[in-house]
Amino acid sequence: MESYIFDWLNLLLRWLHVITGIAWIGSSFYFVWLDNSLTKPTASDLRDKGVDGELWAVHGGGFYNPQKYMVAPKQLPENLHWFYWESYWTWMSGFALFVVLYLFNAQTFLIDKNVFAWGSSGAAIGAALVYLVMGWVVYDTICKVFGQKKNGDLIVGIAVFIYVVVATYIACHLFSGRAAFLLTGAMLATAMSANVAHIIIPGQRKTVAAMKAGEKPDPIHPMRAKQRSVHNTYFTLPVLFAMLSNHYSMTYSAPNNWLVLVAIMLAGALIRQFFVLKHKGKIEYKYFAFGGAILLAVAAWIAPAPPSTASADVPKFAEVRAIVEQRCMMCHNTQVISKNIQLHTPELIAKNAQAMYQQAVVSRIMPLNNATQITDAERAKIGAWFTNGAKVE
Repeated sequence: MESYIFDWLNLLLRWLHVITGIAWIGSSFYFVWLDNSLTKPTASDLRDKGVDGELWAVHGGGFYNPQKYMVAPKQLPENLHWFYWESYWTWMSGFALFVVLYLFNAQTFLIDKNVFAWGSSGAAIGAALVYLVMGWVVYDTICKVFGQKKNGDLIVGIAVFIYVVVATYIACHLFSGRAAFLLTGAMLATAMSANVAHIIIPGQRKTVAAMKAGEKPDPIHPMRAKQRSVHNTYFTLPVLFAMLSNHYSMTYSAPNNWLVLVAIMLAGALIRQFFVLKHKGKIEYKYFAFGGAILLAVAAWIAPAPPSTASADVPKFAEVRAIVEQRCMMCHNTQVISKNIQLHTPELIAKNAQAMYQQAVVSRIMPLNNATQITDAERAKIGAWFTNGAKVE
């Protein structure tokens, strides 16, 4: 029953996370597109009002005319819409999902003793939380120290990339591959949400407060907000990949998986660069092509060798069943039904033979983190049994 309850928590939190994530990323992408698509107004009345850019668009049967003011309009509008709850709820639902799935099951999902032998679950959980916090601290420090200097954007970009590479290497050498990928994505997502909470929204509040007090708003606040918003848009595709990666074991279980993650995140940032420039009317296919080439290169690099099923004789079902009972059945039985798979009878083993072959022989993702120490010879026996008809005598 406990497993069933956690499955429902997983489902509902994942649903909420996807919904709020769509809302946040959608609004973020829209405003990046809008900001890069505005044109200088030609009408004198608009320029007199302080309008710095405008755009005409049609959608849903209506015409829209968004206008952007440099720093702020001369008078504060009565109704002002803020964009921040989408970000906050995305982070909160994502962190809750991480707690339910990874922290409450640290020995299963967070820790891989073949990667690093943690002394306790508590130590691994503490390290994971520190990893998330340090990502924001280091990133924010880099922005504050170098962001306003000459060529600051370039310096910040290089420094943040170096930190992400180092952090990815550390995560992949401390946690299970699946958790390391997710944690690295969560680290970037935490920085994105913290940008909204600690830089963008506070700056907007200071601008509004100055206008209410009859003072001229400080232009530094929208400048900083724009800088952090641009960072967020480049983080988005890498974060989305990291969130999805737990479904694709060929990435996080590959040798040198930290390089796999870095390469795919870089590809995502390059592809995003193509679209950012496209919004400005600049078609630079080299970014899209380079990002695509990186993805193809990674796919070729980590392509698995054909599973070895060589055996002098086709193994008897009794041999396969013995392997399943020793290596698989503790998580797939009448009491524990992981992923809705049961393997405690010959009929169930035959029914799930395809899944066993894919998970234990082809992708080699099961047993998870090889917790039961299944051997290559045992995987080969399962493979030979399956490819010869998966017969149950």
